[in-house]
Amino acid sequence: MNETKQFSETATDGMVIIPGGKFLMGSENFYPEEKPVREVTVDGFFMDIYEVTNEDYKKFIDETGYVTVAERPLNPEDYPGVPSEKLIPGALVFQKSDRPVNLNDYRNWWAWVPGACWKHPKGPLSSIENRGKYPVVHIAYEDAEAYAKWAGKELPTEAEWEFAARGGLEGKNFIWGDLDVQYENPQANTWQGEFPWENLLIDEYEGTSPVGSFAPNGYGLYDMAGNVWEWTCDWYVKNVDETAEKFKTCCTPDEKNPRVISPEGSFDECQPDVKIPRKVLKGGSHLCAPNYCLRYRPAARQPQMIDTGMNHLGFRCIKRK
Repeated sequence: MNETKQFSETATDGMVIIPGGKFLMGSENFYPEEKPVREVTVDGFFMDIYEVTNEDYKKFIDETGYVTVAERPLNPEDYPGVPSEKLIPGALVFQKSDRPVNLNDYRNWWAWVPGACWKHPKGPLSSIENRGKYPVVHIAYEDAEAYAKWAGKELPTEAEWEFAARGGLEGKNFIWGDLDVQYENPQANTWQGEFPWENLLIDEYEGTSPVGSFAPNGYGLYDMAGNVWEWTCDWYVKNVDETAEKFKTCCTPDEKNPRVISPEGSFDECQPDVKIPRKVLKGGSHLCAPNYCLRYRPAARQPQMIDTGMNHLGFRCIKRK
């Protein structure tokens, strides 16, 4: 495994070369949507060393005047019956509970906060002052795409992201190896304790952390586990196996950067009444805990509605050869 293809271009500022090659994508050890393990090949590419920061995103906003999804007024046609005075811009913000709650109801820790957006991550009275090196959050999919286009880059496929996250470690559960060491020797910004009420802060961070606060993986990439979830350009399907063949660009025994390119079938079966298509998120976040979301792993994947940003959701970009 890890047969690499020569990729001789010089890395650009803030990016490293990911050499490409074959790897075992997915996992049989955790959640069903990560199955099956399959051999996949990706070509070489450049990837951002860090998640896109507040400082980075502000440069984009200042130059283009772009307005993020969370800052735009809501369309009354999309929310029939909702009073107009409630159709004001905002986003979902995590609210830590003070006791154990029902983990089957996300409303126990997520709240819609008017005025929350990338520059006011917890609401209109919050700011990103002195937080330039923290990952930008409340980024909807089109917000990430707009930045990538401005920067002359792209968003990674799920396969590219996972290959890069593994850092050359074949088939390991975590980006650092097989054992979860977050309670003994934290290697990423995650949640230690009982989510969503008890955070033991063994990693020293209650929310997001400045990019690069933990050791990089084998390719020199930081925060490929935890901190914030990261967008990929692939549409989400529950299992990337025979049930998803009709949505893929290719299907061979040695799959070449397989992609799900159609939003058809892209939904979350836990929310069957919500018909907004989802893209794949990777990497987990500072809110991932073993009792609820053990997803700070390279094989882990999560669906995210494309019209929604949250305060644990960011991204990084790539450049293809």
